[in-house]
Amino acid sequence: MSATPPAGPVLPQPVLSRPTSRETLRADVAALLADGHRMLVVVAENAPDAVRLGYVLARPAGGPHGSRGAGDAGESRVELTLEVSTADAWVPTIADLSYPGGRFEREIRDLFGVEPRDHPLPRRLVRHAHWPRAWHPLLGRRSAQTDVVPDFGEDLSAFPFLEVGGDGVYEIPVGPVHAGLIEPGHFRFSVVGETIVRMKARLWYLHRGVERLFEGRTPDDGVVLAERISGDTAVGHTLAYALACEEALGLVVPQRDRLVRALLLELERMHNHAADLGMILNDVAFGLANVHLQRVRENLLRLNESVTGHRLLRGGVRVGGADVVALPDVGLVRAAAADVAEVVRLALEHPMVLDRLVATAVLGREDALRMGVLGYVARASGVDVDARRDHPFADPAALPGGPPEPVVDDEGDVLARFTVRAREVEASARFVVAASEVLAGAGSGAPTPPDPVAPHASPGGAVDGTTRGLGVVEAWRGLLCHRVTVGADGRLLRVKVVDPSFMNWPALPVALADTIVPDFPLANKSFNQSYAGNDL
Repeated sequence: MSATPPAGPVLPQPVLSRPTSRETLRADVAALLADGHRMLVVVAENAPDAVRLGYVLARPAGGPHGSRGAGDAGESRVELTLEVSTADAWVPTIADLSYPGGRFEREIRDLFGVEPRDHPLPRRLVRHAHWPRAWHPLLGRRSAQTDVVPDFGEDLSAFPFLEVGGDGVYEIPVGPVHAGLIEPGHFRFSVVGETIVRMKARLWYLHRGVERLFEGRTPDDGVVLAERISGDTAVGHTLAYALACEEALGLVVPQRDRLVRALLLELERMHNHAADLGMILNDVAFGLANVHLQRVRENLLRLNESVTGHRLLRGGVRVGGADVVALPDVGLVRAAAADVAEVVRLALEHPMVLDRLVATAVLGREDALRMGVLGYVARASGVDVDARRDHPFADPAALPGGPPEPVVDDEGDVLARFTVRAREVEASARFVVAASEVLAGAGSGAPTPPDPVAPHASPGGAVDGTTRGLGVVEAWRGLLCHRVTVGADGRLLRVKVVDPSFMNWPALPVALADTIVPDFPLANKSFNQSYAGNDL
């Protein structure tokens, strides 16, 4: 499994870096958006007496949102770059051009102190009120001698929730401490009777400084951290991280290892979807169906352990390749998919189940497009986005049957999100079986020791010896990306992580408008966004 060039085309496409300025930034972003690019991430990193900003946009292979036809342009990845002095740290906002872009700007202001001028929603995003006003935790290089942690006060100020007035309106606060094994988040409901007029979520109670923890590690040493960013997405995060490191270091991964990575990604999708389908049914009081689907999940977790040695598939992806202890038992994979299909069929034949799922928490296509929603949430609202097809990390022609076809619905309700995920389990199982058979025919053999990873010449290299890379993956929740900067000494200077939950959390309150309060757990589970992946 040494890193040797594959016979097919080298994937993914490298990022094209283009300089911009405060004067031209908005026009440059607008032109790329008009050309079919979407905002993946806005990243900030430290430079001498300055902050370097990178606006990374990508256009899918074949055109945006599934509108593919003859003559469509190929995949494109562009990073618009500019530096702003720390003494005059501001940029013109792009919030009116890109909703995700506006949220990245608020995050960068909190963590690096770069002000987005004329932003329509200037309040804090990441830092709660007890954070000192002038302290930006990612600004400046880490140094044990010079790092000064200021005193943190109590979070006594009220979060600026929009108050909804009128006859019969009252508020229901929920969290941040919840019953059961759930991560912290605060939800404020404005309600008339049982109907939700408005819901606002306040997150970042789980902010752990993950991006800072990457700094100074070698690319190999960063894998163990990437696997733990969001525990249920070990493969997705590690793969995006590995792809970014490989682009920065100039490594090319063999096609066989790319196929192993694709297989592991679908195994991760299967056990998460099976669990969530059961818990959605549990929220409509169909507990027996949930028990059966949790049994399926347990069988898949045990299968995972036989494949990589870990129930959550840790250890399967590394920088430069992939390793498995054994290939999946295709009989168990087929049985799991059949069990999921049977439970889903029985559930959807029950009129009380359908009554709870149909027309509940509807997210319309236009709202999904405007907010940049990703993954099964987007596909259930009629937005045909899937990075397995749009931004492939493996040659699609070399995959058995090609990548799994995106499953799309246009109703946008809980039922659509439920059925999309049920059909994705079937598609993932077919791919895992086909990939396992191809790999078995090629000879699995014992995993070879990983080659040592060292800096290589990279087309994205800068004059100071730093190199940068981008990793884009369709994780089970949706498109996930990592953007890394590697220093001349081969150690990580900056790792920016974007879990799909960062994009999808804001859409939940939109979907909840006119939903009744008792259906909030059901709607929330149909989205099932990660607190840890968002808060970092």
